[in-house]
Amino acid sequence: MGVEKEKFGTTRDGKDVYAYTLYNANGMRAKIINFGAHLVSLLVPDQNGNLEDVVLGYDTLEGYYGNGSFLGATIGPSANRIAGAGFEINGKKYQIDVNDGVNNLHSHMEEGYHKQLWEAEEGADSVTLTIEGKDGEMGFPGNKKVSMTFSLSDDNALKLSYHGTSDADTIINMTNHTYFNLSGHKAGKIEDHLLQINASNYTPVVPGSIPTGEIAPVAGTPMDFTQMKPIGQDINADFEQLKIGQGYDHNFVIDHADGTLREIAQAEDLKSGRKLKVFTNLPGVQFYAGNCIGEEIGKENAAYGPRMGFCLETQYFPDNIHHSNFAQAVFGPGKDYDSVTVYQFV
Repeated sequence: MGVEKEKFGTTRDGKDVYAYTLYNANGMRAKIINFGAHLVSLLVPDQNGNLEDVVLGYDTLEGYYGNGSFLGATIGPSANRIAGAGFEINGKKYQIDVNDGVNNLHSHMEEGYHKQLWEAEEGADSVTLTIEGKDGEMGFPGNKKVSMTFSLSDDNALKLSYHGTSDADTIINMTNHTYFNLSGHKAGKIEDHLLQINASNYTPVVPGSIPTGEIAPVAGTPMDFTQMKPIGQDINADFEQLKIGQGYDHNFVIDHADGTLREIAQAEDLKSGRKLKVFTNLPGVQFYAGNCIGEEIGKENAAYGPRMGFCLETQYFPDNIHHSNFAQAVFGPGKDYDSVTVYQFV
């Protein structure tokens, strides 16, 4: 295990950006840059030991300045959607960026943590990235400090550990928006990948993808991934929720979530034999089938487009601030934000 550091580019205001590559004894390599805490590449062996990069991304820093699909991005301080681009905490109302119809998506398209430079500190088998946000930045209250540590173990587990503090109650709901294609990032559609999500329920949405507040059973619907099935099996079904999201783009309610680390999902690519297990201590996971990936050129001149990668974004439920029956992602004095997500290849 170890870490290699190299220059990745220069920001538009002249600051150096570095890439940190974590590697283990099996040849697995994870490259992270301190601009936006992006996971740029993830080399994973297949059933024959051949390494392939299984995440979508860009070869250059300029690609991440665009990145309309948030490839590999760390999202903060608030991931996913907030209805009406506003909220109230302790009787005070806050207005944030209106950037997704009348709603807010991923905090801010240009000022969110995915478009900022983080401080980096190397460990023996890890890199810790830290960012500070001032009170009122992007409309969110509180002077915040958020850190996340990427670490890679010899059992092929990439671990993402987050910690956040704020001097005032505020929303902290971080996630990582990596798109996986277990056949390789250049391999095309992921609809034949098998997926299982340990979730008997999900949170239905209205147009605009804002949750209704209902926690609905997946049984008897195309949303049921409690048993392994191809992602594409039901994705085009005549089902209102799939029409709203143009396919799967929904929050799933993790069974028995209690704040401890537990396995929440498995994905498998039969062609390569790669299997992915996902663990988290969070209550929800946004399964996004990449329905709206923009058609563009990515790493190694690869042509990207819809459904060429899938995301399993661990999170507190979207728009939880407006639904008292959802676990609240409000943190501040006396209550730090802590979460862990693990992507393990077996």
